[in-house]
Amino acid sequence: MNRHGRRPGLLALAAAVVVLAGCSAPVPTPTVTRTPTTVPRPTGTSAAPVAAIPWQPSGQSTVLETGLEAPWSVVPLANGSALISERDSGRIRERLPAGGLRDVGTVPGVVHQGESGLLGLAVPSASAPTQLYAYLTTADDNRVVRMPLTGSSGSYAIGAPAPVITGIPKAGNHDGGRIAFGPDGMLYITAGDASNPANAQNVESLGGKILRVTPDGRVPGDNPFPGSPVWSYGHRNPQGIGWDSRGTMWASEFGQNTWDELNIVRPGSNYGWPVVEGIGGDPSYTDPVKQWPTDEASPSGLAVVGDTVFLAALRGQRLWTVWSTAGAAPVTAASFFDGVWGRLRDVVAAGDRIWVLTNNTDGRGSPRGGDDRLIEVALTPAQAVKRPG
Repeated sequence: MNRHGRRPGLLALAAAVVVLAGCSAPVPTPTVTRTPTTVPRPTGTSAAPVAAIPWQPSGQSTVLETGLEAPWSVVPLANGSALISERDSGRIRERLPAGGLRDVGTVPGVVHQGESGLLGLAVPSASAPTQLYAYLTTADDNRVVRMPLTGSSGSYAIGAPAPVITGIPKAGNHDGGRIAFGPDGMLYITAGDASNPANAQNVESLGGKILRVTPDGRVPGDNPFPGSPVWSYGHRNPQGIGWDSRGTMWASEFGQNTWDELNIVRPGSNYGWPVVEGIGGDPSYTDPVKQWPTDEASPSGLAVVGDTVFLAALRGQRLWTVWSTAGAAPVTAASFFDGVWGRLRDVVAAGDRIWVLTNNTDGRGSPRGGDDRLIEVALTPAQAVKRPG
């Protein structure tokens, strides 16, 4: 999450190598076609949807687990278990329904350097998880793999990984890494610019993008760039994605030195990096709906409960709560737990509660006793939310 200065000259680009199941042809010249995403109920969640009203932390929190090592992603399952990735070791842990941690296995091929390693996890179905998807860094690239998930609560194990998408640029910084199944059943992937800002504006590169593929890695026919997994571009380092009850897709993004962003993501849109950081007012690019100074946010994981967006802040060491206006801008934001738990890496919905992962053992935080932790936060209706005028 280092905030490197702008380079005096952008590096020459090399087309990214894409390895997709059933697709080995080079990416064609893009032709943007705007395709609305019709969204029913989200998949891959562990509880029924909650009311689409403003929510906020109630102030009640419970530490569920301690002793995690550089955790990055948590996936609650319907049976009460949860799967947690640990970035540096490549290890997957299971949080048992009654509490306690056990090792599920280590994902082969993980190479950790800086911000890279084993990052996001996702399952197509939290109620019947038979496949586990993971975003990881290898010696050559960032990639998404899927692994058989065998056993049941208390005995989960992973099988051999099969590639879903490969050739995402890697670096010690700006590796993106969040994966999630959207309400349309497609797999969405956040990819950082891999410390090469020019990647973000080059539609033939997979860096600086949000990608969309089928669960087996094929390019959907309604993607905005024919034959390409690129869903949106002009991103610096997006690390959180989620959908509200109206189907609006939200994404959090690290800025450079000035502004971090919360974006509404639409297919084919250009979010401006490296030309624009934060709100630029240039009609050529899509502005964020909310921006923060980098020392107040550095947002990583993102969760949506009803129509309320929660963002886990690393450098900002707080939980941001964002209330939208009918699933759109303008938005109202408030912070909670400022400095209480240190750096926050991930936040996920767990019914009418949220789970938060701290990230103080990643080499940049100041570990406290028991770090890193998985924390449950109770929510309450935010009746006093002042709507933007």
